[in-house]
Amino acid sequence: LNDPYYLTLRQGVENFLKPHQIAVKRIFSDDINIFQSLNDVSGIICLGKFSTEYIHKLKSACKNIILLDMDLKSPCSEVCIVLDFDNAVKQVIEYFHLLGHSKIGFLGGIEHDDDHQKYLDTRRTSFEKYCQQYNMDYQNYIIEDKFTSESGYNMMSEMILSNNLPDAIFAASDPIAIGALRALHDHNIRVPEDISIVGFDNIESTNFTSPPLTTIYAPAYEMGELGAQLLYYSQLKNDSLNPMRIQLPCYLIERESCLKK
Repeated sequence: LNDPYYLTLRQGVENFLKPHQIAVKRIFSDDINIFQSLNDVSGIICLGKFSTEYIHKLKSACKNIILLDMDLKSPCSEVCIVLDFDNAVKQVIEYFHLLGHSKIGFLGGIEHDDDHQKYLDTRRTSFEKYCQQYNMDYQNYIIEDKFTSESGYNMMSEMILSNNLPDAIFAASDPIAIGALRALHDHNIRVPEDISIVGFDNIESTNFTSPPLTTIYAPAYEMGELGAQLLYYSQLKNDSLNPMRIQLPCYLIERESCLKK
């Protein structure tokens, strides 16, 4: 409810289903008697991270399942719709490289599935891969916590207090980047004159930060809408969903939080 990324995913799903007169039953992970609530549904759209065992339990309640933002990789056993995080991060590192930055920091978030197992974020692994490819100095500038503005503020403050700042920061979400911007401002570090920063998601408020935030556009709304469309049309045809992995592209939106070194 408090994460703008997942809220946008939900809006994409629900805004497609409502005009098609499809009733939506919202079920959250801490609800009581979840599987009893699924007895009368004709399809399930899952938002977030789930263990393989939990997905099997959901399948026993309803065979038509679509996973949003949960990458099953290959072989893909269900329908999953994901974002191309790898290419998105490549765009960020190439952009920093073109600006002449050579010391790059990463402020990431940690997600867990229903078994409390850490979910490996492709943005972190891709960040390391492309930093190595472009000979960036990055090893001492990686911090991960939560996908929140408060966490972004705390992670950025920790990096500032270490007295060893990079040239640029890549934040794995816009809320993290917004918190980081506030921490930099509170410590009288200028953006972009002293340090550049790029976020991820392109939530509406990034147009109104100071300075306006350069970020990666992540088509979360379109992902939710596409998931709802696939489920809806499969029901119209009375077809079962065939396993597939759909990957949507992301792209860089350049605003004013980065500067050539």
